[in-house]
Amino acid sequence: MELGGGGMQWRRDLLVAGFTADEVRQRLRSGELVGVRRGAYLPAGEFPTERVAHHVLLVRAALAELARDAVVSHVSAAVLHGLPIWATPLDRVQVTRSRRSGGRLAAALHVHAAPLDPDEVVVIGDVGVTSLARTVVDLARTLPFEQAVVIADAALYRRLVTRASLEQALARSVRRPGNPAARRVIAFADGRSESVGESRSRVAVHRAGLPAPVLQWEVRSGTGRVLGRVDFGWPELRTVGEFDGRVKYGRLLRPGQDPGDAVFEEKRREDALRDEDLRVTRWTWHDLDSFAPVAQRLRHAFRPA
Repeated sequence: MELGGGGMQWRRDLLVAGFTADEVRQRLRSGELVGVRRGAYLPAGEFPTERVAHHVLLVRAALAELARDAVVSHVSAAVLHGLPIWATPLDRVQVTRSRRSGGRLAAALHVHAAPLDPDEVVVIGDVGVTSLARTVVDLARTLPFEQAVVIADAALYRRLVTRASLEQALARSVRRPGNPAARRVIAFADGRSESVGESRSRVAVHRAGLPAPVLQWEVRSGTGRVLGRVDFGWPELRTVGEFDGRVKYGRLLRPGQDPGDAVFEEKRREDALRDEDLRVTRWTWHDLDSFAPVAQRLRHAFRPA
């Protein structure tokens, strides 16, 4: 992701250019300028409302005040790498300095102190950022399990990392706090999860104590005809699970097809699955927040082949 905010204005530069402190404050009060962080402003028309784009601006503003050895890390690195961020605050920039002490936490900045090998740092634009594998493992050590799985799954699905590279990064962090949690995340991560919703669904199924499903199961009829691919399958229990995120139907669209056509075809596909004596259970984003009723429907659906 590009470090945007080309129109960033700095208080020190405005004062050097001849503006008084009162004039700067007036421009802020009038809305002509919007504060990004202390001493950094952006013209109102350029200020993003989307939280990921806003965080990129926070990173850019913070780096201007930090030592040159500060490397963007953790959730800030995940944002710059373009990984999905779910249910994780983006109000604090996170960086790492390669030292054993000297970390600090402030309202808008978290400076971590931890060893960084040269191959654990990449450059995005002109900014040093922790590598993808190091970023995923750092977040697996520090984020709650579900949020960390979302990021790890996405990195594997997009083939930005390999399981071997994650395990190597994990081995380097063996003595760091949170490493047992990171091991659990990396062991659970699966590149066959194609979306945040599917990753959260896997966590919900796991927490409910249900059998682990086959991901992206290709279902065939008794004659061998491919009926379609389903999000989650329990072949031996003759059960299919489908996560219905609204964006999914956008992915199903063919050129010239509208969403209604896609929904109709999905219904026909489900009928074909039921004709093969498969039980189909669906759930949505709302269900992921309280998965117990879905888990009960799945248990009711499970039966031996």
